[in-house]
Amino acid sequence: MKENNKLKTRDIAYIGIFVAFIAISSWICIPTTVPITMQTLGIFTTVLVLGLKRGTLAVLVYIVLGGIGLPVFSGFSGGMGILFGANGGYIIGFLFSAIIIGSIIKFFGEKIWIMVIAMLAGLLACYSFGTAWFVYVYTQTTEPVGIVAALGWCVFPFIIPDILKIFLAVILKKRIGNAIM
Repeated sequence: MKENNKLKTRDIAYIGIFVAFIAISSWICIPTTVPITMQTLGIFTTVLVLGLKRGTLAVLVYIVLGGIGLPVFSGFSGGMGILFGANGGYIIGFLFSAIIIGSIIKFFGEKIWIMVIAMLAGLLACYSFGTAWFVYVYTQTTEPVGIVAALGWCVFPFIIPDILKIFLAVILKKRIGNAIM
């Protein structure tokens, strides 16, 4: 009984640490024409290291904390306005990413190529949900926007940086993942 409590306490501690890691990652911004944050690196690494259950829970806690107004999102922002704004679908899409990444790895193992495929699938889900959300909100609040224009603004500039983050997440998993398990 005591061992289960230690395990649960340890899980909560790891989840908290990785929520903070995601927040810190979201604050790191590479200033380009379209600013690039390290937020997806935080999501990828969290799920790779913590696994499906703990990783998804960490992502959910991150989203909830941002939703209630804590400045955990990029640009030190937070609040329901961010989540329901044009780019909020990408943040909510992180939850789908976590579930997909964690599920693929849980069922197919932790080989590097499986982790890469899992993160690509999770990224595709995030892009899909986020872009659909963006088109809907942007059309409702500003003017109609086509899917190609939305992809040009919200996805295409991030593909190469996100692929680089996938490989960095694999490296981080290999370096710190075994220490946590």
